Amino acid sequence: MPKVTLANGKTVEVECLSCALTSGLITPDGGVVIETDYFHAHQDVAYPIKGLIILASKRHIKCFDELTDEEQADYITLLVKIRKAQRKILGIEYVYYFYNEDTTHHFHTWMVPRYEWMYEFGRSVESLRPVLLYSRNHLNNDANMQEVRSAIKKLAEELNR
Repeated sequence: MPKVTLANGKTVEVECLSCALTSGLITPDGGVVIETDYFHAHQDVAYPIKGLIILASKRHIKCFDELTDEEQADYITLLVKIRKAQRKILGIEYVYYFYNEDTTHHFHTWMVPRYEWMYEFGRSVESLRPVLLYSRNHLNNDANMQEVRSAIKKLAEELNR
């Protein structure tokens, strides 16, 4: 069974991380941001960056073309709703969206905020990996995790009105 290291340093062994998260077997630090019949949005469990949201399918699928018409509509509605909340509540000006089909998890989209400190790593998609590793190695502290949890709570309150 694959092992996954969470942002809090704990390692979990699960067959599918997405199944574990969307079913509630693993609760992301700070909880769920918003959930619908088809999707589950949460703070990324591996990287402690305020407002880094994963929007994951509840169904075990890998690709856009596997989404039903209802899931497609729900997906774009949620992406827009989350993005508006990131801007309004957290002041996030720019976001990088990342989606890959060769994932070991369910179909999901990363919504990676771009903060000023990240630009020292570059301004392209190539900068994402160093940014994520930096966050895991240098932002995994109590003060930052409190900010991350506070952001999750604020986003969840806004999105679930």
